[in-house]
This record gives sequence, C-alpha cells and structure tokens, in this order.
Amino acid sequence: MIEQTPAHRPISTPATPRQAALARAVVELEEYVARRGWDAPVGIFALVRTSAALARDPTLAEALDDMALTDARHDPQALTVIEQEDLPAAADLEDLLGRIAWPESVDGAALAVERVALPPAAEREAAAIGDAEERMAFLNAHPDRQDVRMVVGVLRNGEAWCAIRSRTQDSSDRVVTGDVLVPGLVEALNATLD
Repeated sequence: MIEQTPAHRPISTPATPRQAALARAVVELEEYVARRGWDAPVGIFALVRTSAALARDPTLAEALDDMALTDARHDPQALTVIEQEDLPAAADLEDLLGRIAWPESVDGAALAVERVALPPAAEREAAAIGDAEERMAFLNAHPDRQDVRMVVGVLRNGEAWCAIRSRTQDSSDRVVTGDVLVPGLVEALNATLD
C-alpha cells in the first residue's frame, strides 16, 4: 500500500502488490522526468520485473543501484524502468504508440508526455477551430490554460497508475497520483502490450 508522502498526493490506493510496484515505478519515473524540466519530448519506457530480469541476465546487477537490487530481493513485483531511445518518427502521440510493440520479456510500459489542459468549455471552443495554427494560438493564449506533465504506466494484466504534475504547481508535493487519472492514455498505452 502506498502511503501519502511529501512526494505525491494519491487519490486512490493500489489494489494489488503488482499495482503497488507499478505505482512506485511511476512516481519514481515522474520525479526523474521532472528533473529534466519542462518542454521535454515524449518519453517511452519499458517496465520489467527486476527479479525476473536478473534471473535471465545476472550481469544486469552491475547496471542496477543497490536500492534496486534490495527491492528485487524483497519484492518480486519490483519493476525496473528502461528508457527507450531513438523512437520512430511519428506524426503525433497516437501514431507513435501505434508503432510500438513490446516483446514478452517486457512486463509493462510507461510514457511521459506534456499537454495543455483547459476547462471543458474552452476545449470545445478549441476543437471547433479547424486551422491547426489558429487552434495552437488559441490554446497558448487562453487565460485558463494549464500545462501538465502526465506519467502513465500499465502492466500486461491491465493494471495502471498515473502521476500528474502542473507547471503552475511544480513541486513534488503537488503531484497527484491514481489509477484512472488519464483513461485515454492508459488505454492507448495498454494497446502497445497486445
């Protein structure tokens, strides 16, 4: 069970040990991407069970820190996050996720993406703007605009965890976490594991 800590504000509690391990990995991943700063490109990450990965390749222990090795010894569900580099060129996030397929050795996937969030009325107004440049100008100039970073993780069994940070409240104690915060991204990321 994840307890509320200064690092995040959970709005739901992990239901299983697998989901608790996923929640820990997503929170750690969110902190990692936050250190990079804002205006970063989309990040895609493989999630593998650390103990199973070590059983397949004991030399992996040389690449892991002591905390990861200790976690793997005490929690068979503990996950290692592996950043994917050289992502394929894609028109947008949907296109990128449509080009990704994971081997069976990958237990889950995560992504980090920044988006502009608006109140529902403003989203409808933006959606009605046909020209992409005009729509972007509208979004960038809207007074109720919120820049957010979303980190979403999913496991092959469908369990998910999300972490959201707002640029206007950019501190680790303001990150909100939960299992169904971004259902569309959870569904899209889950499709990469099929």
